Amino acid sequence: MKPCIFIHTNEKQIIGALVSQYSFKRFAKNPNAFDVKLIKTGDYPWLTQHEGQKYLRDGLIRTWLNDDLQSFTILRFMPPELMGYQGRSIVVDPDVFCISDIGSLLERDMNGKAILARHRAGSKDEVWASSVMVLDNPKLKHWKVKENFEEMFQQKRDYMKWITLLLEDQGSIGLLETYWNDFDKLTKETRMIHNTKRQTQPWKTGLPVDYRPPESKGSLKPKNIYHRVRRAIFGDYGMLGTYQRHPDRNQENLFFGLLKECLDAGVITVDMVKASMAANNVRHDALDIVKAVPPLEAQERFAA
Repeated sequence: MKPCIFIHTNEKQIIGALVSQYSFKRFAKNPNAFDVKLIKTGDYPWLTQHEGQKYLRDGLIRTWLNDDLQSFTILRFMPPELMGYQGRSIVVDPDVFCISDIGSLLERDMNGKAILARHRAGSKDEVWASSVMVLDNPKLKHWKVKENFEEMFQQKRDYMKWITLLLEDQGSIGLLETYWNDFDKLTKETRMIHNTKRQTQPWKTGLPVDYRPPESKGSLKPKNIYHRVRRAIFGDYGMLGTYQRHPDRNQENLFFGLLKECLDAGVITVDMVKASMAANNVRHDALDIVKAVPPLEAQERFAA
């Protein structure tokens, strides 16, 4: 069985997911050595069955919304099931783009660990970032995603503890180098770039914000209090403004350089981009940027 890279997504992030899918093969020394597949929310009707229902998130009771930007996140635990708990898989968010050969990570000695991941940025407790994980599937037979998802609505499973891997045996998790999941940092060492700051995702600039800021139970931080009051008065997305331009032009050029190659290769069509633009999922000037963006070979990160 070939190892497989999975990208979990919904329709809001489908263009990013397709660019991500393309990127793994694009930079691979042996692109036939692995598969790359999408995990789409639309293929799992049990997600929509919970629309508007209350679930447990970081100690608070929140409302499940399938139209939220990140409604796909719990699907990052699907790969072991999808591979019959056999072989190795890597799972990434749809805003993660590979810019190096993935072969060394697929062949990595995991030293008996079930999971490799990096820590979340700025976390005092060093909780894990499950946005990029290397998985030894046979060691993860306790991952039953539909069943685990249902537990959130029974207040038996906290979403935040789940996605930060705090419900796992901590001895089963090994540390992944940060350059395999670089948070909004693009250097010569970066192997996978993660546009994790949603406010500045390069393909979203100028669009209305359609994600919900995090809130924590009992937090008295001004930002936390503000969002509680804002949400109570104006709703989940009220007064959130628009997506801002990414501060690093190189990261913007990287995404649109990859998108240009996807369009040239027919992996993504102009009609697909236009449909995402019409749905406010991709910035409305995306095709104009594609025309002007330098090819990858001319960009600083890839210049000889």
